[in-house]
Amino acid sequence: MRQAPKAQSPQWTDPVTYLRSALAQDHFTLYCQPIAALSGVVVYPLAEVLVRLREEETALLPPGDFLPVLEHYGMMSDLDRWVVREVLRRLAAGPRIPRFSINLSAQTIADASFPDFVAREVRAGGVPADRVVFEIEESDAVAAPNSVRRLAAALGSLGAGVLIDGCGRVEEFVDLLELPCVQFVKVHGSLTRSFAVNAAARAKIEAILALTAELNIKTIAECVEDAEVLARLKALDVPYAQGFGICVPQPIDVILALPELRPGNPECLSEPGPLAKPRTSPMEVKAA
Repeated sequence: MRQAPKAQSPQWTDPVTYLRSALAQDHFTLYCQPIAALSGVVVYPLAEVLVRLREEETALLPPGDFLPVLEHYGMMSDLDRWVVREVLRRLAAGPRIPRFSINLSAQTIADASFPDFVAREVRAGGVPADRVVFEIEESDAVAAPNSVRRLAAALGSLGAGVLIDGCGRVEEFVDLLELPCVQFVKVHGSLTRSFAVNAAARAKIEAILALTAELNIKTIAECVEDAEVLARLKALDVPYAQGFGICVPQPIDVILALPELRPGNPECLSEPGPLAKPRTSPMEVKAA
């Protein structure tokens, strides 16, 4: 029997009860990281949704501290559904960022009832499904291609989009581009960080750009951490970029409350304050 992940807090003596209570009482909180368009009129057309767990009034746990526990107890689909509800609620208010990407876990990918849940929530919220993009890890898509294909087709029939994250690590990523309703791919951060000095990484990015352009899929370079890398990406005609050099993750309601979203927003580019600052490294752990 696989051993449960170590509890992250003395409160976690009964992890299942604790996490169910956290979901029911909205102790989870949403962050987001805007994704910049490197050309065009709309500066931030998309933002990735991230999740933290509020343990105390001023303490936030990053996803690396609680996702393994949720995964172990088969509760990832519960968290993913909570995120969908919360994101649709904010979209109904008409935020300046037109679309949000929501990470899906392997457990949710295997959940045949999830598309019906999304359809009900979209109808209840009165939000067009095309305002949401569902983000699937390359490794999860390669591991369960049939489940991912069924899920992508079902979500696409609602009008939602699909984003394949972490592309470029395996040869099978080419096949993933033919999945139904794939609108975006993210270049894996290891390629983004090294392409300026690594010919192989640059060749992979160029190959991804060529393939995605042919299929009318938009490419996002993730883990962009400085202006030099950003300039080099622009020179390659990479259409979108995400990373700490673009905008640090912030509470979603802070981002949505900004009077104007533009490059250089102090709120966007500065480090979060003591309450908002998550205990995580610049390599953001993916959240559900």
